[in-house]
Amino acid sequence: MDVAALSMALSQMNVRTEANVLIMKKTINQAETNGQDVVKMLEQSVQPHIGSHLDIKG
Repeated sequence: MDVAALSMALSQMNVRTEANVLIMKKTINQAETNGQDVVKMLEQSVQPHIGSHLDIKG
């Protein structure tokens, strides 16, 4: 096998691997951000005063 061809093939494989890792890191960061946003929305939606009193006058 040609050494130059093997070297090029390995180099291309390394570039693909690095690209996949970067995409994976970006995806993980986005998922963490989305999770934090959901937690913030849930915290803001809690209204402890609603439902604590029942008005039964009619």
